[in-house]
Amino acid sequence: MSGRHAVESEQSTDLESLRRLVASTLMPGFVGTELPEWLADRLRAGLGGVCLFGMNIASREQLRTLTDDMRAANPSVVIAIDEEGGDVTRLYYDQGSPYPGPAVLGRIDDLALTERVGATVAGELAAVGCTLNFAPDADVNSNPDNPVIGTRSFGSDPQAVARHVGAWVRGHEGAGIAVSAKHFPGHGDTATDSHLDLPVIDASLETLRDRELVPFRAAIDAGARTIMTSHILIPAVDPDFPATHSRRILQGLLRDELDFTGVIVSDALDMKGASGVHGIPEAAVRAIDAGCDLLCIGTENTDAQLRDIEDAVLAAIESGRLDARRLREAAERVDALRSSTSRALESASVSIDPSFDLDLVISAFDLSAAAHAWLDGGVRAAAVVRVDTVANIAVGVAPWGPFAALAQHPAAEGSAWSAPIALSAGAPNASIAAGAPVIVVGKDIHRHAFARSAVDGWRADGRPVLVVDMGWPSDDRRYADVATFGASRLLGEAVLAMLDGEGQQ
Repeated sequence: MSGRHAVESEQSTDLESLRRLVASTLMPGFVGTELPEWLADRLRAGLGGVCLFGMNIASREQLRTLTDDMRAANPSVVIAIDEEGGDVTRLYYDQGSPYPGPAVLGRIDDLALTERVGATVAGELAAVGCTLNFAPDADVNSNPDNPVIGTRSFGSDPQAVARHVGAWVRGHEGAGIAVSAKHFPGHGDTATDSHLDLPVIDASLETLRDRELVPFRAAIDAGARTIMTSHILIPAVDPDFPATHSRRILQGLLRDELDFTGVIVSDALDMKGASGVHGIPEAAVRAIDAGCDLLCIGTENTDAQLRDIEDAVLAAIESGRLDARRLREAAERVDALRSSTSRALESASVSIDPSFDLDLVISAFDLSAAAHAWLDGGVRAAAVVRVDTVANIAVGVAPWGPFAALAQHPAAEGSAWSAPIALSAGAPNASIAAGAPVIVVGKDIHRHAFARSAVDGWRADGRPVLVVDMGWPSDDRRYADVATFGASRLLGEAVLAMLDGEGQQ
């Protein structure tokens, strides 16, 4: 072989080696309930991970077959999922979650219970072959109008949130399945959904240290193997780059200040907060350069899209924008995670008992004087109004609240619950007999003008009205006679039980 050809061969080999390193840092999603051949090929070639969503799951048996197929192609692949144990669920995307959710756990404030939930969720994931959970949510929900966090948070007090994040992580990691505490450095004080735009937090570094960072420190102390970034801009720390793309935040705060040595996972790069301006390939380059190790790409990725990302990263290395050593460091961390998660799955503790005392769950609800009067007076609803709003992308369209519960155990014929009246921005009016008692059920009702207007109108005509808010209510509780702080199926069962089984067979 001539000298020129030897050099070209060496360069080609090095290029392919770098391409494999890039592939080992990628975690795409895909369409369907079976493993696509393109994804199987990439797994065999060393793809780092795969992220599963509700659309990928038809049943527990199908999911286990799917994860077995992935592991047959790559025995150490990281298989990730969002199972927060509440409003955000993938295992129960077809029926609603049987767990109370973080906000309710925070209100019950029993750390042993929170740890048990973490361990139980981990057991469920182990049973279906998942090795990484994008949970718990470690955000402090300091803004009641937050459109994307809300009841996914354990609360609004940093110290309380930290206690429960630590307990949840101990339970989950102790059962063998890795967690990814999110969304660093804290998404709780936002009024914008980073799926749709780039949120800005105008908080000082001192405030971040006293509020946002406290639960993440607890997660790290409890053994969290990964931390997930957020696509938010914090000008006081970095006025130019969102957290996922910020060395000051990922290296300065997370690595140096909090002393985190595990894997930094990016939130999905198809979100507008990450790639709305620059596109996904450039977002991937910036994320790796800033300190991310494992890149969550999105929900409906393709082979061509991954090739574009690889090409962009390789071009950045060739131009000198990205140091190859940073890529190797990321790949090494992901390899260590792959090794630990595959070993842990073999010995994971599969203890599954997602059952809860409904009276305990009800004790976490916040009831107004009007709610107590309704219950004490034995009022029976003549109409049930379901307030339909657009769920944030993280929650999706999983069944929720009493309607999820009634889908499992239908209401008695003739009950108001058997035929709820839909109310939405597109259909803001509902015809209800004059004076008839009405129950209004929705999420974050105070944030929607059409829902406020309807409630105000029914209250104005003097009829009994019970407003059940299953989101994060406003501080004044004007539109939350019953505030449940979550909309899981379990909480829906608790609402029906609190109403003395109203309407159920």
